[in-house]
Amino acid sequence: MNKKLLIILLLLVTALYTHAQNKIVVFQSDFGLKDGAVSAMKGVAMGVSPDLKLFDLTHEIPAYNIWEASYRLYQTVAYWPAGTVFVSVVDPGVGTARKSVVLKTNTGQFIVTPDNGTLTLVAEALGIAEIREIDEAVNRRQGSEGSYTFHGRDVYSYTAARLAAGVITFEQVGPVLPKQVVKIPYQKAVFEAGKLKGTIDVLDVQYGNLWTNISNNLLKKLNLKFGDYLHFIIFKNDKKVYEGDTPYTETFGEVPLGKPLAYLNSLMQLSFALNQGSFADVYKISSGSEWSVVVNKR
Repeated sequence: MNKKLLIILLLLVTALYTHAQNKIVVFQSDFGLKDGAVSAMKGVAMGVSPDLKLFDLTHEIPAYNIWEASYRLYQTVAYWPAGTVFVSVVDPGVGTARKSVVLKTNTGQFIVTPDNGTLTLVAEALGIAEIREIDEAVNRRQGSEGSYTFHGRDVYSYTAARLAAGVITFEQVGPVLPKQVVKIPYQKAVFEAGKLKGTIDVLDVQYGNLWTNISNNLLKKLNLKFGDYLHFIIFKNDKKVYEGDTPYTETFGEVPLGKPLAYLNSLMQLSFALNQGSFADVYKISSGSEWSVVVNKR
């Protein structure tokens, strides 16, 4: 074989292989930090390789809230380099028949998680290059075979660390699965009959703002200008919870303190807030797949 061609092939193989070996592992859970659960997961990872670089996405997902786990991955994964391995453990069905999987996105990141709906949004946003079921006969912490309630430590962190450190290849995770995941149903963002419909995906929890899945591109269909007013109705499980009008503004400071506004959040999606107040607290609004919104230009 031509020496130059051989070098090129070796470089390509190396580049593909190192996508699973950038040594970065990012953790997400609903564990909180009040006990040693998160530290135990990180300890298992460091036991695989002390050269790993460990980071946290969040451990403050509300207990059992698979939807929010899905959203936080969607919010975050794309900003990390190819080869980064995420561990997401929001697993109310731990020990049951739900599959334990590793999904590789089309952009090269890996997500180690139960296939329980956690992958809903990131699979849609970044696509599925391949998905494999974790073979626990190989990828399970030694001595943990009798433990059924802490897969985050015994299976997910262990597998993620082995993958990130290059101890195993992606192919050694386990058997290939069809390119589909368990999905949580929700209102997709659409424009119909002059109105926008969408989901209140998540709260900007520090401030109580409402973040929807209605993108700036879709919002343009209303031919809005800053200063125009929007009429919006919020539903929970199709029951009206709130109805009102608000200006569409560039900044919070364009309305008086405590007054509502509509704006684009950091993901360039339509959001609602009170200037220096909590829309969620004042009007008893939450977020998730059961919360929807209908918006039109007033």
